[in-house]
Amino acid sequence: MSADYQVLNNVAVITLNNPPVNGLGLETRTAAVAAIERAGLDDAVKAIVITGAGKAFSGGADIREFNSPRALTEPTLHTLIRTAESAAKPTVAAIHSVCMGGGLELALGCHYRVAVPGAQIALPEVKLGLLPGAGGTQRLPRVLGLEAALDMIVSGAPVASEKLPALFDAVFAAGADLVAAAVDFANGVADVRPLPKVRDRQVAHPDAQAFLALARARVAKEAGPFPAPRECVECIAGAVDMPIEDGLAFERARFIALTQTPESKALRHAFFAERAASKVPDVPPDTPIRAIKSAAVIGAGTMGGGIAMNFANAGIPVTILEMKREALDKGLATIRKNYENTVRKGKLSAEQCEQRLSLVKGTLSYEDIAQADIVIEAVFEDLGVKEVVFRELDAIMKPGAILASNTSTLDLDKIAGFTARPQDVIGLHFFSPANVMKLLEIVRGRETGKDVLATALALSKKLRKTGVVSGVCDGFIGNRMVEQYVRQAGFLLDEGALPEQVDRAIEEFGFAMGPFRMGDLAGNDIGWAIRKRRYLDMPDVKYSKTADLLCEAGRFGQKTGAGWYDYRPGERTPHPSRRVNDMIVQHSKDLGIERRRIGDEEIVERLVYALVNEGARILLEGIALRASDIDMVYLTGYGFPLFRGGPMFYADTVGLPKALEAMHKYARGYHGEAWQPAPLLVQLAREGKGFNA
Repeated sequence: MSADYQVLNNVAVITLNNPPVNGLGLETRTAAVAAIERAGLDDAVKAIVITGAGKAFSGGADIREFNSPRALTEPTLHTLIRTAESAAKPTVAAIHSVCMGGGLELALGCHYRVAVPGAQIALPEVKLGLLPGAGGTQRLPRVLGLEAALDMIVSGAPVASEKLPALFDAVFAAGADLVAAAVDFANGVADVRPLPKVRDRQVAHPDAQAFLALARARVAKEAGPFPAPRECVECIAGAVDMPIEDGLAFERARFIALTQTPESKALRHAFFAERAASKVPDVPPDTPIRAIKSAAVIGAGTMGGGIAMNFANAGIPVTILEMKREALDKGLATIRKNYENTVRKGKLSAEQCEQRLSLVKGTLSYEDIAQADIVIEAVFEDLGVKEVVFRELDAIMKPGAILASNTSTLDLDKIAGFTARPQDVIGLHFFSPANVMKLLEIVRGRETGKDVLATALALSKKLRKTGVVSGVCDGFIGNRMVEQYVRQAGFLLDEGALPEQVDRAIEEFGFAMGPFRMGDLAGNDIGWAIRKRRYLDMPDVKYSKTADLLCEAGRFGQKTGAGWYDYRPGERTPHPSRRVNDMIVQHSKDLGIERRRIGDEEIVERLVYALVNEGARILLEGIALRASDIDMVYLTGYGFPLFRGGPMFYADTVGLPKALEAMHKYARGYHGEAWQPAPLLVQLAREGKGFNA
């Protein structure tokens, strides 16, 4: 059974019981319908209370049934709601903690709703590219009013129960016994007839059509490539213009249509991918984790300071170690400035700012960090420098402390080898700005302990990051793939494109930033240092020399006021550079290449399929556990468009045979050796499968 039944003082109390959030799966729906019908047949029962066990009334549909026939098996959610609504005895939804999605739609189908303060109320379906499909767009406007309901449905954002007085017939005092109070309420309305039904109400608004016209314009502008917010508005308009049954049918039809859109499929893929990323096959959920009550960061630069802010934001005291007082003071001042800017923007109170700053300390001595539970090295990306740091950490840190490196490309196993405790060493690759970017690449070394890996995954959640596990290789998942992306961007310059065209094409595809704007932001000297290493270690791998020429001219990006683009003093707006473009054209001439017109479609294909091809190699080598992990890396760390679901999902959507055909075409062109298809890609295309199948 997924719903409990008891009778208290002539009131049947039905408790949804499907942990963790009482998802309305088939067993729960079946048990709830049976319980309502049982109460209806019991002459001793005068009213019915529906509530939820544990930490939720109901979080809505059971995600384990998404995309499965069980979601459409009777009794469906519509049937459950209809059963509660048509019951001959009063039904009272007693809400606490969480009431979202189908849970709220069930509550709206009940005759009465009561709650305790602090319950989070939402219809979040739009965040999956959908709309509320079980009456939410029809009933919520009838209860809250047109404007408040539209804001809730289109945003999907939760609202506290005490801020929605129109939704509830009673909001009890904080700390009240919800079930006891709901039973008393139910007895008070047991004899009231006719039973109040939301479906019988009209949507109240002085000029609904004028408001809807404004809402359509606003939502169309804000929704971007996602159709769901616009469809939500149309369904809400149906609540104004149509009889309830017609409105419900219209809502259902639009819901079904949205499930087939590529945007919704991409959002649902990302939803499940984020949950899958925390699961490692050989690290069971009950693996013991180490307590992280204090942290240390080596390096007070931009990255080190951002990492420290993550710990302070999570309430964990953190000490930053630097070698020079000037560097330490500058780093601490930057952290203070960042927090004060957040206060000015109204996102943090002055009290919260000082509380977080009080958790950040600075030191010039290794001895002061010896008792930290975890230390994260964020020094210059050079193996020799890392060696000095890790040998010192090995000597000074307490037994059981986790020794983490923020390296973005270097061999973690070599770093672990600088210590006598490689089982305690792990990679925690934060992305800049570290206090903002959601991705945390968790690099598992050859000897990294399972408890250390489990602790890192738990820590990523506490820091509000999406942790994705990677094996050890040059660049791990994200930077190894982006190197092929950047190589193709350089080759495009050699052949006929210019930076602004390449960036515009990939940004119109949906990327947050093109490769040349990205290089200017990150610092072109970083890629230069990596290429210099590659020229020695991998002399057969070819690169366009345009980026080297750029760096030889001192154009490192925004920090020098000039990179691929020109930047005016005090501005970050990129302006196409005649000097750079002339340099690119001259370089093509020096290579003996006749420049050609390159279309945007070719630019997008070459950049995206370069990611896909390297991603396929990473999968085959076991560096990534699953294709969806690669997608999460790119969605949360590299600005890949969310509505396209990540590079591997996008390739699945396009079709692997089509992607492979494009690779064969480009293999016949300039530096075609870069387009050797990955064996896994060839195999899956031949078998008619996808990466995420």
